[in-house]
Amino acid sequence: MVASDPGLGRLRMAGNAVVALATAMGVEYLVATATHAGAQGTLIAMLLGAVMAMMGSMGLASGSALEKARTAVFFPVAIGVGMLAGVAVAGSHVVMLAVFVVVMFAAVFVRRFGPSFFFYGFMGWMGYFFASFLGATLAMLPGLLLFVVVASAWILLLSVTVLKANPRRTVTRMRRSFGARSREVVGLAAELLEAEPREVRRRRRIRARLHDRQLRLAECALMVDSSLADVDATPTGWSAPALRRHLVDAQLAIDAVAHSALTLDAGAGPRAASAQVAHVARRLAAGDHAAAEREARLLRDRATEVAVRRAATAVLEYCDLRRNSRVPATTPDAAESFEPAVVMMMGNLPGSPAVARDVAPRTGRWNPLGRLDLVSRQAVQVALAGGLAIVLGSLLSQQRYYWAVLAAFLAFTGTATRSETAIKAVNRVVGTLVGLFASIWVASLTVGSTSLVLITILLCMFFGFYLIKVSYAFMIFFITIMVGQLYSVLNEFSDGLLVLRLEETAIGAAVGILVALLVAPVSTRDTVRAARATLLNSLADMLAAVTRRVDPTVEVPDDEAETTDLDGLARTVENALRQLNLVAAPLTRPMLFDNDPTKVRRALTLYAAAATHSRALASQVRRDPAVPTHLAQATAALAAATRDLAGLTAASADPEVLDALARADAVLFATDEPGHVGRTLIHLQQLLHRLTTSDFGSDAVLDVALVAPRRETPAVGTGLAGVVTGPSGGPVVDGAVTLVDERGSQVGGTRLDRAGRYHLDVPCPGTYLVVVGAPHHDSAVARVAADPDRLRRHDVTLDEIGVGAGV
Repeated sequence: MVASDPGLGRLRMAGNAVVALATAMGVEYLVATATHAGAQGTLIAMLLGAVMAMMGSMGLASGSALEKARTAVFFPVAIGVGMLAGVAVAGSHVVMLAVFVVVMFAAVFVRRFGPSFFFYGFMGWMGYFFASFLGATLAMLPGLLLFVVVASAWILLLSVTVLKANPRRTVTRMRRSFGARSREVVGLAAELLEAEPREVRRRRRIRARLHDRQLRLAECALMVDSSLADVDATPTGWSAPALRRHLVDAQLAIDAVAHSALTLDAGAGPRAASAQVAHVARRLAAGDHAAAEREARLLRDRATEVAVRRAATAVLEYCDLRRNSRVPATTPDAAESFEPAVVMMMGNLPGSPAVARDVAPRTGRWNPLGRLDLVSRQAVQVALAGGLAIVLGSLLSQQRYYWAVLAAFLAFTGTATRSETAIKAVNRVVGTLVGLFASIWVASLTVGSTSLVLITILLCMFFGFYLIKVSYAFMIFFITIMVGQLYSVLNEFSDGLLVLRLEETAIGAAVGILVALLVAPVSTRDTVRAARATLLNSLADMLAAVTRRVDPTVEVPDDEAETTDLDGLARTVENALRQLNLVAAPLTRPMLFDNDPTKVRRALTLYAAAATHSRALASQVRRDPAVPTHLAQATAALAAATRDLAGLTAASADPEVLDALARADAVLFATDEPGHVGRTLIHLQQLLHRLTTSDFGSDAVLDVALVAPRRETPAVGTGLAGVVTGPSGGPVVDGAVTLVDERGSQVGGTRLDRAGRYHLDVPCPGTYLVVVGAPHHDSAVARVAADPDRLRRHDVTLDEIGVGAGV
């Protein structure tokens, strides 16, 4: 629970909703009894209290007491406006339905004014629903508003007392979640190393889970980073920048253990070495830090394999960081400014709308919807979908068509792309279908017992809210059971009623999908490209900041940022990677046409590697004040290449990008021992080479000939050069490269250095056979055209034996 729920946010949200729901219904019951509202009035009061509790507990989940009061004071206004509109049209069914569509449009349109208006819009929608479908009159309105005011005041009181969150304790719990997720990553690394080489499929699954857990670890770090914007959330004695740096270093240590496991799994060392690292990792995953530190120290001193020493050093560093986790860091200064990389909304990191808001929809030039912003387009989509759901749902049932309307309305809540909308709509149908059978069974157990029914309703509310972030279908499953219990109390429960709900839900979901696909649709691939560009621009900002830190005299083109907070920039890159993975999630499923999930997942792995290297670069430059100044030329060139690459939308060997990468080559390959910073830059450069001529979703291993340098650019060397990596993206350090001419004669050869690099002289222009071999890897053979008067770049990826092709 600690690992899966950072800061116990989902648990608090679910618990708050249940407490607010139970107590608000009780308070409304007392108010209705005191005002002699009668049986029907009491039921209406309790239902209004339940709605206000569910929405209010989320709307008042964060902020100061004054901010909560400012938000809550408009709850009665929002729901009152909806009720007034419902009362005004109660006499005409046709007008009521037409205004219902207008209300749906307004409920979405007002979201542009801020997070609070999300709740105001939904409350206005619910107010209209209550008044119109209950046939409320103007004389009933004061009584209804009294119930709303009481519920609003009660939820506000709860939010500033019983349900008030302590931000410092929340951050403490998030840090515990960070530790738990770190142990998950290390545990999977150990599991990977313990797997037998012949268990190819199992190892592939473990690698995928390992990648996913690393992303979850980064997500937890971002949540801590966002929480630190609140001064009261910072642990005693710490500054926000110091805690950020502490977590950056801890995350790097865990990533180093995972990377070493991937390298060893690819065959970079004997099985005995893998077993030793697995044993230490198991100790760390079990929380036995003393034993892990002791055995890691012995392993570091005795091992000869680079990957083993790297893993042992990472374990030692993590143990040291954990030992000092309660000791405030002395640097940076507490007065240093802090800007979070991301701002959470309602306790959660922002969803896909934060990415898609600037993505143009797929519309013709004649279509005015193409010129609207995301919120306005969604308001139009919701109105159209709601109108269609009313028409089609009414054909099935004149009384229950609102289930279709609700399904269509909610399909556009929290989604941005057509794929996301379709997935959410399908999840609603699936949850309703499975919940239907469960509801029938649960109803048979609770029949005749009001106390059991109430307990079941509260439990369903709790698990629905708790599991909504896991899957929307889970929430709908429990909501369906809860609806069955409500109808049981009203003596209207029947199997046919639940089947009707399923049919109406299916109609609404189908309408939502149809509108999302045909009316100003936002393409998933377009959104992915926008997220990719954001990630690459963030990486370029990071490289530019590194350049300014290493040598302020070196100019970086198109660099307008002034910040030198490398850790903050690293977190910004991390958040951009999270957004890319979020919007690309539909492409990782075999549900779209012309889509290869395997290639998409591999491409996402490349971008994740770039983010990891950027974080490592930030830490290395921060720790080493004596970084060679000549590397600033390489970081400036890589920043320019990354910035240009962000502007590309398709596979293209762009001369500007390749020229910048060639300049970086000249610096990085000119040094025999590049050092930690240089090796990280080499890895980044190699990743950029792979991304330069491959569109998103492609995992082709590049064989790119560098363009001739410009006249003002000095010569970058001659011959054949490149980097050899394994399937995990790490360098292959124990291998050889052989050059064979067209007659079959060996004309050159060299060993790979510690960064996986090689360089060969070419005797004359022509086509050569490049043979790359390394222990525990399949050999790679490729024909490459080379010229002694220019540099030819040829990077190679070796697969482990038995997995696939080499290049």
